[in-house]
Amino acid sequence: MTGSDPAIVVEGLRKTYGGKPALAGLDLTVPQGTVHAVLGPNGAGKTTCVRILATLLRPDGGRAEVAGYDVRRHPDQVRYRIGLLGQYAAVDEELSGRQNLEMFGRLYHLGARRAGARADELLERFGLTGTGHKAVGQYSGGMRRRLDLAASLIMRPQVLFLDEPTTGLDPRGRTEVWNAVRSLVGGGTTVLLTTQYLEEADQLADRICVVDHGRVIADGTADQLKARIGGDRIEVVLRDGGQLDAAASVVGLAAGAAEDEVETDADRRRVAARVENRVAALTETVRALAAAGIEAEDIVLRRPTLDEVFLHLTGRSAADGAAEETADDTKDHSKDDATDHTTDHTTKEGAGV
Repeated sequence: MTGSDPAIVVEGLRKTYGGKPALAGLDLTVPQGTVHAVLGPNGAGKTTCVRILATLLRPDGGRAEVAGYDVRRHPDQVRYRIGLLGQYAAVDEELSGRQNLEMFGRLYHLGARRAGARADELLERFGLTGTGHKAVGQYSGGMRRRLDLAASLIMRPQVLFLDEPTTGLDPRGRTEVWNAVRSLVGGGTTVLLTTQYLEEADQLADRICVVDHGRVIADGTADQLKARIGGDRIEVVLRDGGQLDAAASVVGLAAGAAEDEVETDADRRRVAARVENRVAALTETVRALAAAGIEAEDIVLRRPTLDEVFLHLTGRSAADGAAEETADDTKDHSKDDATDHTTDHTTKEGAGV
């Protein structure tokens, strides 16, 4: 793989479970040194895609390359160049942080001295030096996840797969993991991220693709995807809900919005409208409301959220069915693992799961 080649190339990838397609011709290209987020509703195929790219599953059709190697023809070469952080912790809570990292290093045949040196290097990199001697059972959720991330980097992978990396973490723990990921990408690592937290994709991803029914239905930067549902909006919350209709007319004119671009919410006493010029619309709305004698409790300008984009593209919120997706994935993968267990066991050791 040269410096200009993509880190991941997927063309027409297909996978079926019991006659039901999980991937139905998925296409994906990820440039080197970037974070590419994959979003999708329940059953969209996100985890199936990651498992195939990490050589944990065999695809039924299509082509996939990671770090310049075909996942079916050269799985060992792929495993040597990737790291994988799954949804659940892979570290031993009875061992210390340093002992966990040393153990992973020995599994990769680094030898005692090199494994110890690599463990110390990773503990320092992820801000865990002061707690490296403590049992992992004493770690906070964010610390444990950072140790998990460190373990996936024992072999300095070119490509790192993060499958729901911050599930169950509090905001502080999530921020700790985000900062660690940014540091990795700054060092040249390519990251493929699946997540149910839309804010996570917004914060980390250089590019985002939305997957539904096993295909990519939208692809672009966060701003490009948000622009697909109408750009910026102005929202006004009124003190008097009885003025809602009058306020809708005033806000619509001030914002330069068409009648069908103005929304009202009687329960929240709120009027919202699409705007083209953010600053001009805000200034004119404040002036027009005052002139009409309509008192606002709050006025805010905001851009569409990725959750709104997700809802627009898939017909459902990103949070809908998240628990069902985990159950469905476990059920589907257990079926496949029954016939593919030998490959799965070998790959788990190679990928550092």
